[in-house]
Amino acid sequence: MNYGFVIDNRMCIGCHACTVACKSEHDVPIGVNRTHVKYIEKGEFPNNTREFSVHRCNHCADAPCVEICPTTALHNRADGIVDFDNDRCIGCKSCMQACPYDALYIDPETNTAAKCNYCAHKIDGGYEPACVVVCPVEAIISGDLDDTNSKIAQLVANEETMTRKPEKMTDPNLYYVNGTNEMLDPNATERDGKYLWSEQGAGVGHYAKYADKRLSESDTENLLVQLAMENSARTGKPIDKRAIDNVAQEIQQNVDTQAARRVYDSPSKGVLWGWEVPAYVWTKAIATGTFLMMAVWHFFNGGLESSSEMVGLITTLVFMGLTGGLLVKDIDRPDRFLYVLLRPQWKSWLVRGAYIITSFGGFVSLKLLDNYLQLGLDWLWIPGLVFAGLGAVYTAFLFNQARARDLWQTPIQSAIHMLVHAIMAGSVVMMIIAPESIQWMANILFWGIVANMIIMAKEILMPHDTPDTKKAIELMTKGYYSKCFWAGIVIGNLTPIVILNTVPSMILIAGGLALIGIYLTEFVRIRVPQMIPLS
Repeated sequence: MNYGFVIDNRMCIGCHACTVACKSEHDVPIGVNRTHVKYIEKGEFPNNTREFSVHRCNHCADAPCVEICPTTALHNRADGIVDFDNDRCIGCKSCMQACPYDALYIDPETNTAAKCNYCAHKIDGGYEPACVVVCPVEAIISGDLDDTNSKIAQLVANEETMTRKPEKMTDPNLYYVNGTNEMLDPNATERDGKYLWSEQGAGVGHYAKYADKRLSESDTENLLVQLAMENSARTGKPIDKRAIDNVAQEIQQNVDTQAARRVYDSPSKGVLWGWEVPAYVWTKAIATGTFLMMAVWHFFNGGLESSSEMVGLITTLVFMGLTGGLLVKDIDRPDRFLYVLLRPQWKSWLVRGAYIITSFGGFVSLKLLDNYLQLGLDWLWIPGLVFAGLGAVYTAFLFNQARARDLWQTPIQSAIHMLVHAIMAGSVVMMIIAPESIQWMANILFWGIVANMIIMAKEILMPHDTPDTKKAIELMTKGYYSKCFWAGIVIGNLTPIVILNTVPSMILIAGGLALIGIYLTEFVRIRVPQMIPLS
């Protein structure tokens, strides 16, 4: 048995009955939806058409949200339904980053993830999903795709159907009859904020608790005023009636000339992983890098003085503590953080990472105890070195499981990049805690910066295989956050290279600038891909 949906766009009238029935059945709060209807228009007046696209969970056979979920809150049922258990959810938002179809949201009342679950409670009772029951034109068909005699299987077999983003290899069980690329591909139409119902694009989504405020700002007049204010900030011209009229005229010109355009959107969920995630990547690089460089110095130069080693180990533990604190702060149910360790789903790199950094913290603590009591446990450097390396790179594989974000789908390159960042950060800390290592570590920092710039140049300049990757690179280098990105390049890479080669007395300043550069570039690389629409 394999349950799925067919959306017959020959029948759909865009009435939103499915959206309303779903909200009523599951008591879905304002500002978020388990199912929604996207409108697009084509052509020029009077020869224009409107098309509707019903979006919801695709109940994938290879569901990325299930793979990345750290606590089995999301799981595949035997009948093909991707269901969830909000009693296990920790609100980490990883599933939202993994879903290419923008199907999940954080419930603002429970702070846990939610999505269409095929009305599994009704299916178990022998009924059809609420959206199917209420659709006035029978445009939504549900049933067993494995039953060749079922209506849904007949439609898939005999009609020309499309799925959303087949290149993601998720094997979705949601099919569209008479679908079009403009309907289903988010890159086929721009989310430019210049259509009358675009206030949803400004996003309540993950921030649904602010939905009432957004609702009060959603009428046409306020939208025009808001756009006029944006134009005023950009051009420096005052806001008056002529400015508002100009915005209205620009919107009308956009409607008249654009080949395919959005006119009704799903709510944007905004940036899911905020400043806490790049900050945790940065503190983790310092913690793991410090131990890595201490271990390298130990094996190549006979070890540090006891006091310097003590400071280095304490520094490692402090920054690992900050890393853990930032991880807990970023999740929406911090009271359930221990579920990652106590109810693990081992395919998730969030779980693997949690055990890696816990083990690493244990080895560092033992080494600190060994240093204090002089127990002679030098063998601890070996497992500590291994787990420091794993701790430095595991986040690259977690990002790779976020299959909705194309820029993150280079795990080996990203892992090498994160290891280079750890080496750079560790060399800076070593220069501070062990002055005798300063020249040695300055050389390591120099070549680390060179490697860092080569990796970033490859990422920016080499051909990109998907539209989302190209768009992310363009936003990184030319968009709103490009100033942070280029500041990271200039301040954190080029300037330290110049200092290291010309002003030896300012080596520590070069190290500090390199740390700033690591944070700025990671901030942009993590934030920008989340700004690209998935639906």
